[in-house]
Amino acid sequence: MGSGRDREDPLSFTSNPSSASSPVTVSDYLDTFLGEPTSRSGSFQSDSLLGGGGGESINDSDFGFARPDFRSEQLAGTVQFYERHVFLCYKKPSVWPARIEAAEFDRLPRLLSAAVSARKGSMKKETRLTICEGHDGTETSNGDVLIFPDMIRYRRLTHFDVETFVEEVLVKDGEWLPGNPGLLKGSYVFVCSHGSRDRRCGVCGPSLVSRFREELEFHGLQGKVSVSPCSHIGGHKYAGNVIIYRSNINREVTGHWYGYVTPEDVPILLEQHINKGEIVDRLWRGEMGLSEEEQKKTQKGRFQLNGSVHTIKSNVKVTQQSSFPSADVSCCQSRAAEPNGCCQQNGNSSSCCQDDTTLMLSLEASEDNQLESENNNEKLTPGRKVAEKTFFRINSDKGSSTRKVCGIPTWLESWEREDTYAALAVVCAVASVAVAYTCYKQL
Repeated sequence: MGSGRDREDPLSFTSNPSSASSPVTVSDYLDTFLGEPTSRSGSFQSDSLLGGGGGESINDSDFGFARPDFRSEQLAGTVQFYERHVFLCYKKPSVWPARIEAAEFDRLPRLLSAAVSARKGSMKKETRLTICEGHDGTETSNGDVLIFPDMIRYRRLTHFDVETFVEEVLVKDGEWLPGNPGLLKGSYVFVCSHGSRDRRCGVCGPSLVSRFREELEFHGLQGKVSVSPCSHIGGHKYAGNVIIYRSNINREVTGHWYGYVTPEDVPILLEQHINKGEIVDRLWRGEMGLSEEEQKKTQKGRFQLNGSVHTIKSNVKVTQQSSFPSADVSCCQSRAAEPNGCCQQNGNSSSCCQDDTTLMLSLEASEDNQLESENNNEKLTPGRKVAEKTFFRINSDKGSSTRKVCGIPTWLESWEREDTYAALAVVCAVASVAVAYTCYKQL
């Protein structure tokens, strides 16, 4: 877990709540919030986070989805191990100072952070603490506490109750009855939107939250899927950062992290992850309950389970290795003449890049035969389909391009049931002729 320090200090608890690695990933200069001027974007942020004090304009090309370092690093294995995630609903991201757990006048998050840090050694589960947006009179009112994977909400925590709450709920794994504990239902999506901590999250986060809410409204999923902006969760450079908590097919609550998410990826996450329970591997950072090394092994296991071995050297650069028959096989046809085609011929063999529809069908066929997944011991059901995109963005100094995943069936894979029947019919006909001829000669 020490290797996570190069990931911009993901959440961890220390005995010093004002340190850079304190549990709530929000920052400590409330003086910026209270007295100093705000940035041009309205976020409270130091010049270092703005990229300098030279009055440079802040735009999407510098800090958003078009920034130079976007999708430049591997994602899998970038989530530090934890077993429980506690969210304190508290105000809006626009008024969060950079380190809210140490802010003098934000008493509730400061006291909760200090209490969790002080009692960390007595807790049975490795616990994270994060701030999410709170609105009075809603499902996430100020002072409400959401706990995953327990799927429990406590109402109206105050600074007077912090010590009791931490002791009863987080240390003893019991209940804090004054908080009227209630079960959470549906899926919960948290998007890092902590602009005062890092400009990349401040630019990408709100766009993702807006797109999620638009899609939920369009598909009528309000009440089934909740979306909230949250404070720093570790890994600014992977913004947009998204965490999704939901129950899997075995009714076990999982927490999956995604990075480099764009607004265009939101419908894919809703359809594939939330609706179908399938991982979007090209954006996947890790999972609650797994160490960083286990996260990498889990993703590799999924690739092997899908019938391919993938080597990811960046977020979306994929190499798929396949075995081809030595027989003369030709499927390129007119594709070989395409300027950007990837069909090649080598001696007596040839290969052809399938289009996305053909590849999706082949992936669906292979997925039908899977009964188990190595991801968190999660079982698959027959008929479960893969909706993963087959085009992957490849970054280079000259821009981005797309690469198709290549594959070709062997003669055995293409053998149809009708072919079997035809072969049997021929054999039977030959046998009948042989018997008839034998009888004729005996006469």
